[in-house]
Amino acid sequence: MESKLYIPLHGYSVNIVKHCGPGLSEIFSSKFGCVATFEGVEFERDRSIASPTVAPEKRCAVSLPMGVQASVWKADLTKFPVEAVVNAANSHLQHWGGLAQALSEAGGPTIQRECADYVKKYGDLKTGEAIVSDAGLLQCKKIIHAVGPDLPRHPSKSDVSQAKPLLEKAIKSILDKVKENQLTTVAIPAISSGLFHYPLPECADTIVLTVKRYYENSSSKGHHPKQIFFVNHDEPTVKEMERACRQIVGNQKPVTYSHAAANTSRGPANTSPPTVQIGNVLLKLTSDKLEEQQTDVIVNTAAANRDLSSGQISRVLLQKAGYEMQKEISKAPTNGCVIPTRSYKMQCKEVYHTFCIEKRWATAPKILFDSVSECLQRAAASQHKSIAFPAIGTGALGFTKAESAGIMLDAVAAFAPLCPRMMEVHFVIFPSDHDTFQAFEKKIRSLQHLSASHHSSTPALPRKDFHGSRVPSPQISLTGLSEESTHEAKKWLTDLLFKSSGTVKICNNFIQHFSEKEYQQLTRLTKKGVSIEEFLAKGHACITIDGDSHEDVVMTALQVEAMLCTIQKKFVSEEKSELETLTANEVSFPKKTPLDHGREFSDRQTAFKNSGLRILKVIKVENSTLELLFDLKKQQLGCSTSQTMFQRIPAQFCEMVSHVGFHAECAPPEDPAYGYGIYFTGTVWTAMKTWKERNEEYLYFVEAEVLTGDSIAGKPGLILPPAKGKDPHILYDSVTGGSDVAVIFSGYQALPRYIITCKRV
Repeated sequence: MESKLYIPLHGYSVNIVKHCGPGLSEIFSSKFGCVATFEGVEFERDRSIASPTVAPEKRCAVSLPMGVQASVWKADLTKFPVEAVVNAANSHLQHWGGLAQALSEAGGPTIQRECADYVKKYGDLKTGEAIVSDAGLLQCKKIIHAVGPDLPRHPSKSDVSQAKPLLEKAIKSILDKVKENQLTTVAIPAISSGLFHYPLPECADTIVLTVKRYYENSSSKGHHPKQIFFVNHDEPTVKEMERACRQIVGNQKPVTYSHAAANTSRGPANTSPPTVQIGNVLLKLTSDKLEEQQTDVIVNTAAANRDLSSGQISRVLLQKAGYEMQKEISKAPTNGCVIPTRSYKMQCKEVYHTFCIEKRWATAPKILFDSVSECLQRAAASQHKSIAFPAIGTGALGFTKAESAGIMLDAVAAFAPLCPRMMEVHFVIFPSDHDTFQAFEKKIRSLQHLSASHHSSTPALPRKDFHGSRVPSPQISLTGLSEESTHEAKKWLTDLLFKSSGTVKICNNFIQHFSEKEYQQLTRLTKKGVSIEEFLAKGHACITIDGDSHEDVVMTALQVEAMLCTIQKKFVSEEKSELETLTANEVSFPKKTPLDHGREFSDRQTAFKNSGLRILKVIKVENSTLELLFDLKKQQLGCSTSQTMFQRIPAQFCEMVSHVGFHAECAPPEDPAYGYGIYFTGTVWTAMKTWKERNEEYLYFVEAEVLTGDSIAGKPGLILPPAKGKDPHILYDSVTGGSDVAVIFSGYQALPRYIITCKRV
């Protein structure tokens, strides 16, 4: 069940959060699956490199040849929801200023690393050329790095004339990359303006005219994007792009709030569907079929008896997904207002099934509100980037269309301040249901108007924790899906902020994955009075941060933790790609079933009780991809049976293990006396000795099937099992450490079955 805790801030901790709040929010989400809300604290930003956060505002829309739609937006490109964004890069692909640095910092070190690798391999990118890289932590899929012409600070007419064909070439290169990568949407800024000094009016004219001519001369058989967005965050550039579009492509009137609101009665086909940004939530209204959405999550409204063939929305989703979804939801335990299932044949990653009740019951509005809130909270905790809702309640439940729109959108507005990263929230209305579309459109327009009138991305909402205009006391509000997650997160931060000495020690074996990029970041973090030292002791990679100022030490530690979270995400992403390559299948989300009764739960309760532990939670993990590789490994080793064994892991790796299996980085033993592999124990009691307790409140174990095969006694320093005989290529399958410890050197030899959360009796 959802849990909420508060961490009061005082003294230097307020200043630490001011400087590190956004990074701290990412750490809470990555390490503990918690959403952090900061109250009474204003984050400090480096305004020289970060574009201001603005609510996306559409200024005009035009139609290009080949059916391509173009529009001008005032928005933050680092958060704009498209498949690809364009970066105004320099020829060295060093992202050290302006938009390039903003995108690189928002997307994490992956972006700069890929660009540095490209330059190292192929050399500098020439003016007018473009390449495509991964988008890292940005919500888009790709970044197109394009090098526009760099003009003198005060360019002459001759300078501009010579630069124009190079800017045209850069825009054509961008559109070529869009075509090559089969992208449907792309956001293009005013390349070469700003830091590169291309005069703004001429820059806007050249970009728009080049795009128009590109599609005029394009073959009808080739790939064409659906939409091109001209996106900039500063008003002068937005106005010039709008002018250029209207003059060069067509005389389109600007899209304003008053103009759009005046036409809402004419139906969704005649007005631009509204969008509004509230905090990190981008709210969208769509007239489409729910089952065709490609968001990460699709929300279903189901009957209380879980019969998915009952109800119009539920029935359509069942037809699309297949009967396997009905079988899964029939067996799923009840936990809160929502039951998640796999998506099966649908294009989303998960389906969240809600169970609301008829309006005639007094609690019906609250249940609808709570259902929407829980869906959003689950999506945030699972790091999903998009979620699609139908208009819940407007059918058999008896809510009016305006009531459904009001309750559901109020739930989104209340959730938005809790959302740690950008998330798209789509409300998808069936194309012929114009009345419902208008009801939701009216409510979204009111939020849009409220956001604009307050010059803020977050509407003013009533608060429970203070009265009137009194500023709330500085604090962090933590929301998680379980009591354990919020308590773990609070303990970690309070230990760091209030109990640490002048030295902070971080032990995490992902430190061994640091590249030159991370070491450069560590060097930049080292400043007067702060020292950083890395060391490896008994298979444990550690970093110690020391200094005269505890405040500086903690801020440096938080930045190192954020780096480690980024590296872990990249590691998981690469492992998923490896799994897909090995199995020739797309990696599906594991099915995780909470157990709170029955034989599976009680059998484990007894085993852990004998070791002085009380089980709080048992999650059964079913991962078809890992099962396939485990079975293949069993055939390869010639093993007919496996052993049930245990591994104790930190909380932050539980989700990782359930997705991509076991890795030595996650659970190094106290003493790797039998080699540097992946350790398992036959009993919980031995696991407690192998992985010593470090004052944790909660303990996490994974129960697994392990293939030990032909084994021999291990020894320190092994990175592979010893050879069986004289042939160095024929190795043992594993090594042992006595009768109760096994060490494997391939994660595919173990299959996670249960994740068990415990507490000392």
